[in-house]
Amino acid sequence: MWRDTKHKNRSSIAVNNNRLRLVVAVIFLLTGSLVYKLYSVQIGQFDMYTAMASSQHQIYSKLVPERGKIFFGERSQNGSEKLYPLATNKEFAEVFIVPSAVVNPAVMAEKLYNFFDKPKLEAELKSRQATATEIIIATSTKEEIIAKYLKKTDKPGDPYEPLVSKLDGEELIKLYSYFSGDVNSTSSAPTVKPEELELKLGQLVYKNDETKEFVIPGLGFDLQPYRFYPEKEIASQLLGFVTYNDGEGQGKYGLEEFFNEELFGKYGSLKTEKGGAGSVMIVNDREYIKPEAGSDIILTIDRNIESMACQKLKEAVEKHGASGGSVIVMNPKTGAIIAMCSAPDFNPNDYKNVKDISYYNNPAIFYQYEPGSVFKTVTMAIAIDQGKVSPSTTYNDKGQIMIDGWPKPIKNSDFSTHGPHGVVDMTAVLDNSLNTGAIFAMNQVGPKVFADYVKKFGFGEKTGVELGSESPGSIANLLTNKIRNIDAATASFGQGLAVTPLQMLMPYQAIANKGMMMKPYIVKSIIKTNGITENTTPKQSGRIISEKTAATVSAMLVNVVEQGHSKKAAIEGYYIGAKTGTAQVATIGGYSANDYIHTFIGIAPIEDPVFVMLTKIDRPKDVQFAEGSAVPLWRDIADFILNYYAVPKTR
Repeated sequence: MWRDTKHKNRSSIAVNNNRLRLVVAVIFLLTGSLVYKLYSVQIGQFDMYTAMASSQHQIYSKLVPERGKIFFGERSQNGSEKLYPLATNKEFAEVFIVPSAVVNPAVMAEKLYNFFDKPKLEAELKSRQATATEIIIATSTKEEIIAKYLKKTDKPGDPYEPLVSKLDGEELIKLYSYFSGDVNSTSSAPTVKPEELELKLGQLVYKNDETKEFVIPGLGFDLQPYRFYPEKEIASQLLGFVTYNDGEGQGKYGLEEFFNEELFGKYGSLKTEKGGAGSVMIVNDREYIKPEAGSDIILTIDRNIESMACQKLKEAVEKHGASGGSVIVMNPKTGAIIAMCSAPDFNPNDYKNVKDISYYNNPAIFYQYEPGSVFKTVTMAIAIDQGKVSPSTTYNDKGQIMIDGWPKPIKNSDFSTHGPHGVVDMTAVLDNSLNTGAIFAMNQVGPKVFADYVKKFGFGEKTGVELGSESPGSIANLLTNKIRNIDAATASFGQGLAVTPLQMLMPYQAIANKGMMMKPYIVKSIIKTNGITENTTPKQSGRIISEKTAATVSAMLVNVVEQGHSKKAAIEGYYIGAKTGTAQVATIGGYSANDYIHTFIGIAPIEDPVFVMLTKIDRPKDVQFAEGSAVPLWRDIADFILNYYAVPKTR
């Protein structure tokens, strides 16, 4: 009995001790957890909770800087240059509807259609000489558009419905004037004329009383800065455009993308504190960091030459029913690009409505093509520079030639109409653009030396011009350890390799510059916000051919204009050196029988070159050879440039 009692007491004590230990352990764990939590909050997450606390009484705003501008120049009579903006910034209106304030939703919906949509539909129907069926369809379209507007205007109690995201200030004034008539009638005349209104300090006011704001019930707007291109389509593929998908503006394509960081600038910031009832109070000057505006860029592009070249190019493309074309004008002594434009182009102010997004690309540097006979000048320069041929070197032209390892003969372009030319010299090879003569000249130096020169001329590599998306071209057939005879032969007259128009222009630049190739550039200077100007210094890429070779080839090119296929390029009073190229368009497994690309490259004046220019017409429908399309285009632009620069006549 005593033992049982003793054991029970011992068991009771043991249970109590276990409970005590458990309580102590729980208390220890809770204390440890509390200590850990305090450490985590006060030390480990100090920054986060400080920020959270600060957010309860502070507002932090990131300030977007003003984007830098892009300029091109215009030469004045005294030799100075006047700058004009190609890309700048301008305030546009974001127009919205206030449905809760609309007096007559149906009338407003129809008026919106009449202002924004009716003129476009009517112009389209008129241009197409619409049929009765098309007019019926247009009527149906009108009803659909008005119904969409009505969904926005007829929302009682709704304070906001977006209408137009980017409306010019002049159009905004016209819109408000149009709505100034009777709110219950679609046919009522406006009571306020556009010339009576003006935008001032973000408000629409009367000109005769700037303190009086002009308001239309149910309409509202906010002014926001946007990128603006005053010259519209001019140089559009050079410039690119700016998108506002992120609300801050990012450059896409062209210079806008390539120099986006420089143009954008640096963010600023503004820290403010919330006062009572949500009011805002600036703390002090130390809380404000001014945004740094982007740098301005001045281009080497001449405004008058660019505008004229682009206009003439569009006319030529339309005249010949071509799919497109390009023009590049360069100062051969510096490498500065004076003009660069392509067709079709687009309006960067309205880039979203482009017919084909491929129009964004710059064909002068992006698209590769087989250049054809303009490449024969390169082949001839190589052979002359190596001392293997001279202008008087002769060979027997049979009109066609067989190449080892190739099953069919390579013919001259005029073989079907002219046949063999017989014994001719190298000058005649360029004059008559003989494929067999180009092969002969290439064979005198051999495929390996020929390939090394082609690479030295810059083919197969980017030129390094300050534009994004430049293509390197391709000379892959000439980079193998064992160059096939057929690949070297076709390359000698511009087939089997791919170049960009800018790459193809560069050998002619070197010839015009006494054999020295310059690096092409398009930015003359960058002006930073601190006033520092970074000027571009012309850079030599290296000597490609000797000065003697350059002079010899230049004289041969003059003969092409005087006696050969480029007679239409002649300009009275000047010696011009140039070469045509008519290339079949490469297709899978061969070449198109009907599609050609016409290229013409010329130097003027040849004795002291002021410019070297390439004109290119893609797939013209009405002429087969370049002398009928690219040559007249070149002559028109060249004649303008010579007069614009007041270049003295020498003959």
